[in-house]
Amino acid sequence: MKRNKIALAGIGLLAAGALALAGCSSKTGGDATPTKGGDSKAIIKVSGSEPENPLIPTNTNEVGGGKILDSIFAGLAYYDAKGKLVNDMAESIKVDSDSELTIKVKQGNTFSNGEKVTADSFINAWQYGAKFSNKQLNSSWFADIEGFNADADSELTGLKKVDDYTFKVTLSSPVAADWSQRLGYSAYYPLPEAALKDMATFGENPIGNGPYKLAKQGAWQHSVELDLVKNDTYKGARQAKNGGVNFIFYATADAAYADLQSDKVDVIDLIPASAQQTFESDLGDRAVNQPAAIFQSFSLPGNLAHFTGEEGKLRRQAISMAIDRAAITKTIFNNTRTPAKDFTSPVIAGWSDSIKGSDVLKFDAKKAKELWAEADKLSPWEGKFQIAYNSDSSHQAWVDAVANQLKNNLGIDASGNPFVDFAGLRKAVNDRTITTAFRTGWQADYPAQYNFLQPLYGTKASSNDTDYSNPKFDELLAKGASATDQSAATKEYEQAQEILFEDLPAIPLWYSNVNGGYAKGVNNVQFGWNSVPLYYEITKG
Repeated sequence: MKRNKIALAGIGLLAAGALALAGCSSKTGGDATPTKGGDSKAIIKVSGSEPENPLIPTNTNEVGGGKILDSIFAGLAYYDAKGKLVNDMAESIKVDSDSELTIKVKQGNTFSNGEKVTADSFINAWQYGAKFSNKQLNSSWFADIEGFNADADSELTGLKKVDDYTFKVTLSSPVAADWSQRLGYSAYYPLPEAALKDMATFGENPIGNGPYKLAKQGAWQHSVELDLVKNDTYKGARQAKNGGVNFIFYATADAAYADLQSDKVDVIDLIPASAQQTFESDLGDRAVNQPAAIFQSFSLPGNLAHFTGEEGKLRRQAISMAIDRAAITKTIFNNTRTPAKDFTSPVIAGWSDSIKGSDVLKFDAKKAKELWAEADKLSPWEGKFQIAYNSDSSHQAWVDAVANQLKNNLGIDASGNPFVDFAGLRKAVNDRTITTAFRTGWQADYPAQYNFLQPLYGTKASSNDTDYSNPKFDELLAKGASATDQSAATKEYEQAQEILFEDLPAIPLWYSNVNGGYAKGVNNVQFGWNSVPLYYEITKG
């Protein structure tokens, strides 16, 4: 989720850092401004959300926890503001062949408890994350390493320690060029020995090696806040220019915005629906509205009644075509969203607005009603259609708007299904107890099309909430990942998306700008390519 150059021997990469901005407006926050001084001990108060799970890198796949992990830990590399991969703990990451890499870890780095960061810190963490019985949400991020088994405990035989600071990675398929670009993601963070001895305790009070550390034991007050302070043992390039970050877990986006207006919080990265029309005039130069690698949708459980087989395909198409995305992005979001044309993002290289089958995203109420009637011939519709969402963020307005359009254009009973908070919604989704459609979104982990496709729709992938599986789709993804140039990869990914447009495991809605703002007296606020503020750069006082 988210600086020496990675050594890539002889293989052309997929231009992961070249973000082709398209389809969105941009105002402030995107480019670095001259650094203004401030109190190096000042604590920066920011909006956040209660992490879904304990703070374990291999078991965190949502934004709230990810922001915190990225502040506490340092991986082999990280993504800068524009999405470029920059070395952090790695001295070098060398692609030796299409399925082999050699990784050298910098010497002299430690966790905040003084333990050295070595090759074992990564090898042991990855072995833990990949082990079937540990049931880590991010286990599929290790699926390309030799020895991975999604159905039983096994050892990643593709990880070989060379010396204390060097290890080799052997992959089971020729995807080394693309795979090396994923190493800035939090699933690949190192762990100290304390974590492996007692992961439950560690998850509540993690010990990291990044620019910040927990202020004290118990600094995470669940559903209230989490306090971080500068980690003086961190030697990487993301040196904190402030004394720490206080993540405040607001119950609503409106509450966060009210605090921003009264300067009680320093930075927020979500503007409530109630302020979409006015926040730029309210905040002036302190308003942020810029393109980001964010895709919004709602998904349907794979076993949902009336949404399987041929009937399900017809109903999914009908629902998609019954939604007037342009009207919603204009009236609800004040054009800070752009109607989706695919399953990825226009800020990612290779994006296209003309993939075969994407016409199901065009609003056509007449066609939608015809498709719904065809489905009724197979099995008459009964009951109501609901979209689940979390009430602690600004989702009710658009969910209600979509539900009203489905009600009017398909003649069905449609409504929202509110959950109290994000954690509750995600628990129901992860436990597979949810019985309605549910809102989904994706903030990219690394800037590539593969990251928008494989984690969400690949068979048994880490964030495949609907258990969608299509062997042909998986095959095309694998071909794209093994390609050594952008155009070849894009061709495979476009064909993979053609399959998604047929099956519609999720209904694409729109791409999001990051909308946020900062308080008076706060400086050096920069939002990255993935919508997350660069907390370590922020100053005040």
